[in-house]
Amino acid sequence: MSNIEALAVDVDGTITDNHRKICISAIEALRKVEAAGIPVIIATGNIADFSYAVATMVGTTGGLVCENGGVIYKDGLNNNRVIVLADKEKVDKAYDLILEKFGDKIDFKLTEDEHGRFSEICFYKTFDPKPIKDALANLDIEVYDSGFAIHLTDANVSKGSSLQKLADLAEYNTENMMVIGDSENDLGFLDVAGFKVAVANACDELKNVADYVCENKYGDGVAEAIDKFIFNKN
Repeated sequence: MSNIEALAVDVDGTITDNHRKICISAIEALRKVEAAGIPVIIATGNIADFSYAVATMVGTTGGLVCENGGVIYKDGLNNNRVIVLADKEKVDKAYDLILEKFGDKIDFKLTEDEHGRFSEICFYKTFDPKPIKDALANLDIEVYDSGFAIHLTDANVSKGSSLQKLADLAEYNTENMMVIGDSENDLGFLDVAGFKVAVANACDELKNVADYVCENKYGDGVAEAIDKFIFNKN
């Protein structure tokens, strides 16, 4: 066994395939990590309720980083309520701006879970996000393309900053944490941890900063990294 004391994983495109179906190989691997006494953190652009359901069904106990860092949660912290770290009012103003500027040019379609978001606004990926990024470049807003959706997020939070916040509260040592991701919203997330992993289907930006790039895609890549670096299997 290595000195990895905690594991944080992205959801869409990392423990799921490109159709958002969770990979059985990832479930089995994450349960094996938890059985070894190593907490697994779910870190995702998804909402807290969805993320809690994933954690419950997979069997992870390390806590949640949701909405690209806008929200964190862990059983026992904050009287079992989510902790909102982002400024939603700022995001709402950015949304109003792009509707005014692009509303007759882009068919914005909010994701069906939008009603459950505390900190973000999220669209289905039906348009090129570059004009939106350009229009909001001077505002304190991050526009993330997760590969599955377009997220408007308070630039003062990220998966990385909020993973560090959760780690501080839960007393995880991020130097001994492994993180696994696939897309651009995982860049800050990888920066926080001592060991950085990109699955084979990850974007080039993530692969360039990873300590290890998996040979396998999606959940098979997650299982590969877990076996190799937590359970020391070649």
